[in-house]
Amino acid sequence: MTLTAAPQTTTAFDLGPARALSCRECGHEIPLAAEFACPECFGPLEVAYDFDDVTRASIEAGPKSIWRYRRLLPVPSDVQIHPNTEPGLTRLIKADRLAQALGVRKLWVKDDTGNPTHSFKDRVVAVALAAARELGFTVLACPSTGNLANAVAAAASRAGWDSVVLIPSSLEQAKVLTTAVYEGTLLAVDGNYDDVNRLATELAAEHEDWAFVNVNVRPYYAEGSKTLGYEVAEQLGWRLPQQVVVPVASGSQLTKVDKGFTELGKLGLVEATPYRVFGAQATGCSPVSKAFAEGHDVVQPVRPDTIARSLAIGNPADGPYVLDAVRRTGGAVADVSDAEVVEGIRLLARTEGIFAETAGGVTVATARKLIAEGRLDPDARPCC
Repeated sequence: MTLTAAPQTTTAFDLGPARALSCRECGHEIPLAAEFACPECFGPLEVAYDFDDVTRASIEAGPKSIWRYRRLLPVPSDVQIHPNTEPGLTRLIKADRLAQALGVRKLWVKDDTGNPTHSFKDRVVAVALAAARELGFTVLACPSTGNLANAVAAAASRAGWDSVVLIPSSLEQAKVLTTAVYEGTLLAVDGNYDDVNRLATELAAEHEDWAFVNVNVRPYYAEGSKTLGYEVAEQLGWRLPQQVVVPVASGSQLTKVDKGFTELGKLGLVEATPYRVFGAQATGCSPVSKAFAEGHDVVQPVRPDTIARSLAIGNPADGPYVLDAVRRTGGAVADVSDAEVVEGIRLLARTEGIFAETAGGVTVATARKLIAEGRLDPDARPCC
């Protein structure tokens, strides 16, 4: 089986501080390329870095977008920046009314609806596109449950690239429309996200110029989630939150927020204070929560059945690493019913005036559950 389909080139790539791709299982390193599986053990690859001196002042002087952190990301040193259309530096809201409703002293909400297509996926796609351009790709593609489809189609249009987006045929019509409007290639596939993802992996092997952001350029794409952690710390006055609740689909967002916090501490940009990471899932697609509750290290795949379509990944690639992160930090993974998801959406709307999609409802409802069960400390600084 062909694992990747990188354009054939011997060029040394300029991806800023990125040094190599490193296996998360065995530690084997390979040169930077469009690869996602270790040639030694087939474990997943992630970006390894040699960071230069980065200061708070240099970051604060940067663009009001994720590119203020470009010296911490796997992107070219001359990454193209489009003012007013780049993601990041979204609001961190001190949510006093929601805190009161949940019974905590203080609470912050990271509101990524301010991104170009209104979800955090704009962050990861921006990093993937910058890396893909340097790696020689010309088409931006993805399998998606909706939010990523919107982000890929929009980013490709801004860059003047063609896009190819694969979605489950059962996807909400509103999300289909908000992807189709960009007039890229949009393909509905009979099956759930995991079926769509398998097809995307096969297509990535057949089309050498297609950058499937969450397949053959996944190591770079995933690093974009670190910017959520960077921004939260900067917006808290260069402090780490004591607790953070993160929604879990593939699990990459949670693991990279954790990685971002760790990097800031190692670089001396924040005091490396302890923090706890909590994962949030919908009960109808909660394989990581189930594995956590049962004390397992392996995540058993499930068939999704939930209204939280943007989190409906039954076989999460980063599931085991989510378990590692929450256990290492003293956190947990929990899940909530679809009825609780709806109530979470309504609660956030009526207390803070934010109308989140279902993933946001999962996060708020799970935070509420964790507080009620005594697992999330009401006197510590939590961030959702």
